[in-house]
Amino acid sequence: MLKVRFKSRQLLEDSNGKIIMGEGRQRILELIERTGSINQTAKRMGMSYRGVWGKIRATEERLGTKIVISEKRHGSRLTEDGKRLLINYIRLKKECRKADEKIFKDIFRGSGLDPTPGGF
Repeated sequence: MLKVRFKSRQLLEDSNGKIIMGEGRQRILELIERTGSINQTAKRMGMSYRGVWGKIRATEERLGTKIVISEKRHGSRLTEDGKRLLINYIRLKKECRKADEKIFKDIFRGSGLDPTPGGF
C-alpha cells in the first residue's frame, strides 16, 4: 500500500487576490517578534531588508492598519493588530489542517492509498 500525505497551504488574500498573510509573512512576523529587528529578520530569511519591509507595508496597506512599529532606539515590534493577525493566522492554519486531515482520510480510506497519520 502506498503511503501518502496531503499538504495544504492557507493564504489570506484581499478581494483583488493580493496576499495579506501566508507562511512567509507569518515567518517574518515571528522573527520580528523574536529578534526585535527587521534587519535580523531579513538576514535569517535570506531576504533584503527592503524585501521584508515591502511585504510588511503591503500587508499594512491591505489591512488598513499598522502591524509593525520600527523605532531606531527600540528596534521593531509587532503592534497589537500585528500580534492578533499572527495569532489568528496560526490558529486558522491549525484548524484548517485538522479539518483537511479528516476530509483526506474520509475520502481516501480503503482506496489502496494509506493516508499517513499526522502527514501535515
